Amino acid sequence: MTAPGSLFSQMLLLLAGAVIAAPVFRKLGLGTVLGYLAAGVVIGPIMQQIVETEEVLHFAEFGVVFLLFIIGLELKPSRLWQMRGDVFGLGPAQVVISGLVLTGLAYLTNMTDWRGSLIVGFGLALSSTAFALQILNDDGEMNSRHGQRSFSVLLFQDLAIVPLLALITILAPGTTETEASPLLDFAIAVGAVGAMVIAGRYLLTPMFQIIARTGAREVMIAAALLVVLGSAAAMQAVGLSMAMGAFLSGVMLAESSYRHELEADIEPFRGLLLALFFMAVGLSLEVHVILDNIFFILPAVPIFMALKALIVYGLSRLWGSPHNDAVRIAFLLPQGGEFGFVLFTTATAAGLFSSATASLLIAAVTLSMALTPFGAALSKRLLHGESREELEEDFNGAGADVLMIGFSRFGQIAAQILLAGGREVTVIDDSADRIRQAASFGFRIYFGDGTRRDVLIASGIEKAKIVAVTTQKRETTDQIVDLIRSQFPDVRLYVRSYDRIHALSLRDRNVEYELRETLESGLLFGKKTLEALGMSENEADEIGDDIRQRDEERLQIQAVQGLGAGREMLFNSPVRPEPLIKPKRSMVVDADELGAEPATAENG
Repeated sequence: MTAPGSLFSQMLLLLAGAVIAAPVFRKLGLGTVLGYLAAGVVIGPIMQQIVETEEVLHFAEFGVVFLLFIIGLELKPSRLWQMRGDVFGLGPAQVVISGLVLTGLAYLTNMTDWRGSLIVGFGLALSSTAFALQILNDDGEMNSRHGQRSFSVLLFQDLAIVPLLALITILAPGTTETEASPLLDFAIAVGAVGAMVIAGRYLLTPMFQIIARTGAREVMIAAALLVVLGSAAAMQAVGLSMAMGAFLSGVMLAESSYRHELEADIEPFRGLLLALFFMAVGLSLEVHVILDNIFFILPAVPIFMALKALIVYGLSRLWGSPHNDAVRIAFLLPQGGEFGFVLFTTATAAGLFSSATASLLIAAVTLSMALTPFGAALSKRLLHGESREELEEDFNGAGADVLMIGFSRFGQIAAQILLAGGREVTVIDDSADRIRQAASFGFRIYFGDGTRRDVLIASGIEKAKIVAVTTQKRETTDQIVDLIRSQFPDVRLYVRSYDRIHALSLRDRNVEYELRETLESGLLFGKKTLEALGMSENEADEIGDDIRQRDEERLQIQAVQGLGAGREMLFNSPVRPEPLIKPKRSMVVDADELGAEPATAENG
């Protein structure tokens, strides 16, 4: 069992390679994908410990299958329908234009004749779903605008494999099949997709309900694996990709109450098998082919990647992506993909080009995959100005008694009180990083700009009993309050104020309740200091309550008489020491909080 070359020893090598390479490359900031690739290259082409790589690669492709299933679980049919413009607009444009340009490039370099060049061009036009999505997942950008648009293109590329395989049948020399055969294959594929949708809608959820009643955890895991692998096998049987079948089954279960449990069951298999896939790509890297054709591959791979990136950038801009998003998409999708391996192998068997040409193309695709993480890192240097990431706005499930706008430190603490009190809270925020951080703690935060009326309506402001505005910047807070007061005058507004001047301004806007962000923390800090100096807790509490009451009374006076009123209610020290050395600059206290003119060395 443990003999060199045995299955057991190969598994040990691959596991050891993953365990060593992934943390090292992650620590270096190069990402886990490149780490798995490097481990595969060392174990295979360099150390020659695993030479039969084809079986490993075929088995590891299940990692892509499980990845697409989990992504499908995150995409409800309604969300998928919203993406149709990118899937069936940008996707076809990218495949067709990239395919034709790369076809011309292949024909001009005399790689093969025009028929083989068509397969070469369209094979290279397809990108690697596994590499692109893993990079997006590593960077936490799967739900970003550029992440969703990239996924839409990749999804269409998975669909394009069916007509491209049919194209090989048509172009193959000496073929005797009629022209109706590709149409029949297409009709069968469409029928299979329809059957998958119906089965997912009416059979899968009842099946999981029955299994859940048994209470057997291992049966639930087995059922999840059966659904993923069964749907993948069904799609493969009709000529579609296995990943497409798994994706469809995931989408059909996206609204199921068992979605989170299924995701937890499948995630370990997805992670391990996807790591194995990247390592298998490294194992299959034909170093001798690259070395024998080094003067062709070295310029050819960067050229085809650059052409593809330029096409993707131009089309993304045409479809409305800003420059920064278009750059990210272009540098994420320039490589060849897993389906290129399938197309080139099938074309060789059909006699469209030689096995040597296929080996050269497969080596070029593998090398382009290896360069992808570097390209994704390089794209960050080409971004213009401040890069503010935006996520897709999806308010499905929004609508609660409390709508909270802003989820920084102040909002997070307030939300804890509300949730502990058994109240539902809908939270919107315009920071992608903050949303990802909140998600890691189990919070569902919606991406949205609270200064937009359509976002407020989508997030349920018309159902909310109270709107809590807890944004950080006073300008943003004022803009939101003014919008709500003009468009939704009956809404009860609870607002975080920045300082005393801001508090008075908000009261002029008729907010129901406002609280300065530092008031209560400052009062508590002062009380605890008094207790540390020997005062009893009750006495300190009484003083704190007195200061709070004085502060409120001063605010009411200042609202009528101006900011300078109510000074006599402040406690202050009568000592005013003269400085030994005249200060070089003015020393300013926080006049906004005291409610007075700024005090300097000249005016006190």
